[in-house]
Amino acid sequence: MDKEVGFRDRDEALAVLGERDEFINILSRAFACKIASRGDSALLAGEDANKAARVLKELRFLYRQGMKITAQEVNYAVELVKGGDGEQLHELFADTILVTAKGKHIRPKTLGQREYLKVIRKNDVTFGIGPAGTGKTYLAVVMAVAALRRKELSRIVLTRPAVEAGERLGFLPGDLQEKVDPYLRPLYDALSDILGGDLFQKFMARNIIEIAPLAYMRGRTLEDAFIILDEAQNTTSNQMKMFLTRLGLNAKMVITGDLSQIDLPRGQKSGLYEAVNILNGVEKIGVHEFESKDVIRNPVVARIVEAYEKYEG
Repeated sequence: MDKEVGFRDRDEALAVLGERDEFINILSRAFACKIASRGDSALLAGEDANKAARVLKELRFLYRQGMKITAQEVNYAVELVKGGDGEQLHELFADTILVTAKGKHIRPKTLGQREYLKVIRKNDVTFGIGPAGTGKTYLAVVMAVAALRRKELSRIVLTRPAVEAGERLGFLPGDLQEKVDPYLRPLYDALSDILGGDLFQKFMARNIIEIAPLAYMRGRTLEDAFIILDEAQNTTSNQMKMFLTRLGLNAKMVITGDLSQIDLPRGQKSGLYEAVNILNGVEKIGVHEFESKDVIRNPVVARIVEAYEKYEG
């Protein structure tokens, strides 16, 4: 069967088909079809021409939404179409959460990420568990900023346990900011990327955004806020219970962590592991577990995760 996919111009064709036909080569290896670029169109011939054309049309749609196409999007689209889930591609690629200060459209890149966002929207407390590179913390920050823009709440609070310092930050040199920066830098980077450096600094100065180590949450009630606890696998049982009971009125919590990366002393149970087992099924508390196929870093990262899961299993 022969198919043709047209493009608005050569720039669009280049973006969808890839530099030096990079994405054409991915499709040709994945499907039983031949693909030829003809300026502002692509000609497809073979048994799987329809499937490959479906992928190209969705990538074209993605490009027209202002998204830069990478091999990750191409490979994931191929995986969905080959698995019979091609009809979900359009909905996935159309779900823009927000646009960053630089005009970047942020949207879920996998079905697992899309389900995670649904869980966050539905619940007051969400546990996002999974390997590195699945976007669990970054997407939580994106959801927090989106809620702030819609004026659904008045501030964002982000925290992490400072395990390597045993929470005894007083022994480290420098002022408080200098002491906690190494532990909280990933959160700074995510917010700066989404908001832009100037607005991020403005929000920090006005306390609209607060970033602090977990030890500084004790004794507080957090209201009218979106609260994110990152690296939660390194909380103790008492720390997790303390944190969860900080939830005030008109507030939402997202707790993220990777249970394969626990840095607590040997024999000490992870507060994240315990909380998920105790609270799973409780009303307005949601749990989402990412899989290795949700990893959106270099494709080899997903294979590393899978290899370790097999070894540790």
